[in-house]
This record gives sequence, structure tokens and C-alpha cells, in this order.
Amino acid sequence: MDIDLVLAMAHHLAVFAVVGIIAAEFALLRPGLSGARLRQLAAIDRAYGLVAVLVLAAGIGRVFLGRSGAEYYLTNHVFWGKMGLFLIVGLLSIQPTVAFLAWARQLKADPGYVVPDAAVARSRRFIHLQVMGLALIPLFAAAMARGYGAV
Repeated sequence: MDIDLVLAMAHHLAVFAVVGIIAAEFALLRPGLSGARLRQLAAIDRAYGLVAVLVLAAGIGRVFLGRSGAEYYLTNHVFWGKMGLFLIVGLLSIQPTVAFLAWARQLKADPGYVVPDAAVARSRRFIHLQVMGLALIPLFAAAMARGYGAV
């Protein structure tokens, strides 16, 4: 099996995992969040970060070890648009992660802690924005696969 195929498979599987994980976060992040559901959400968010690193690692591998070659990617404005979106999604993920960590600390100090509904709503807005960004990334990938953006 060639390295290009292995990297493409790893990249796609990691991307699908990120989408599944963010869907799970969105499903769990509801008013009345407390206890076991809050701990589960924090664990899922850790997985989100780890899988996002796998997406990035496989993507970097594809750029430098893949069949198309680094020059194709590094000179392609559509690729950079895709990377910009990935960065924006990453930045948008900071607020929920920081909130989940703070809430987990609160829960540890007070086992009866319930996240205020306004705080849940704020983090849900950030997840909405992440989903919108993630939804656009495949559009850039499809354009690149068809040669758009190549110099």
C-alpha cells in the first residue's frame, strides 16, 4: 500500500471522527448540564482535541509525503483558504474547551453544580460556528481535488 493512500485514509477517517465528536458535543451541551453528562462532555472535548491533531498530522503528511507534492499545496490559494477555515474552527473551539474545563473544576468542588443556562447557550453558539466552518472545509477540498487554486 502506498503512503499517499494510507495518509488519505487516515486524514479522511480523522475528519469524519471530528465531525462525529463535535456532533456529540452539540448533543450533550444542553440546559441543565451537570454531573455525569458534564464529565462525559469534558472527555469528549479532550478526544476532539486529540483527533484534530490527527487531522492536522495526516494533512501535513499528505502535503509533504503525498503524491501531489508540497509545491501543489503550498502554492494553492484554495488550500490556504481551507487551512484558514481549519484555523478559525480551531480558534472557535477554545471558548467551549475553556468553559468545559472550568465547569469540570466547579463540578469537582461542588458535586451538585449545574452549568448556568446562559453559559451553555454561549458555548453552543461557538459550536454552531465551528460546525459552519467545518461544513465549508469539504467544499475547498473538493475544489482542490479538481485542480482549482493550482498555479
